[in-house]
Amino acid sequence: MSPVNKSKPAGKSIKAPAKSTRATSRQTILETAARLFRQEGYAATSLRAIADACDMKAGSLYYHFDSKDQIVSEVLDIGVQRVFDTVRSAVEALPPKASLRDTLQCAIEAHLSALLHAHDFTSANIRIFGQVPAEVRSGHKSLRRSYEQYWQDLLLGLQQRGEIRSGTDLQRTVFFLFGAMNWTTEWYDQKKSGLPAMAGELADLVANGLCPQPAERKARGTANQGKS
Repeated sequence: MSPVNKSKPAGKSIKAPAKSTRATSRQTILETAARLFRQEGYAATSLRAIADACDMKAGSLYYHFDSKDQIVSEVLDIGVQRVFDTVRSAVEALPPKASLRDTLQCAIEAHLSALLHAHDFTSANIRIFGQVPAEVRSGHKSLRRSYEQYWQDLLLGLQQRGEIRSGTDLQRTVFFLFGAMNWTTEWYDQKKSGLPAMAGELADLVANGLCPQPAERKARGTANQGKS
């Protein structure tokens, strides 16, 4: 595949699209690009492919965007920002003293809901982040880090209240959560499990681990005594 020419076409000046298409074209381009990036990857998605899918001339893209990298930068940002905004709004609606388990379920469910419902943007972000040029990744890292820091601060507040044991590496905990949540784009089937149930299971796993809880241990001990 030949490299994308990031400069604007020389010679003829670029005329603005007709007023009837001007308002919707930019969003249409971004939505189309997100879908193509998700399906085909970064390298296989050319400006011409995006233009063809939008039923417009390739040169018309330059009225809205300077380059393919500007398009992909905005697609990446939209993917993370939608998830970030959804999670923050959901958590802010919780009672001030919400438990670790309730807080985790709320935040996880909000993340998954935004991740799976804004599917093209969020899935494109997950799929192509490692494929885009270094300068594009660098420009996007600030937003990603802000979202990661939001989760770390959320867990830190719970830790300071005694809900999370001291000494827990909160950054690694966040990375574990992100890996588990983001991979659902590959396997989640809403016919088999609803988002609240899946979020609850993941929240239980993080909050309580895999070990039996005290009540379950006591019940097992009583059962074993009865068999002896």
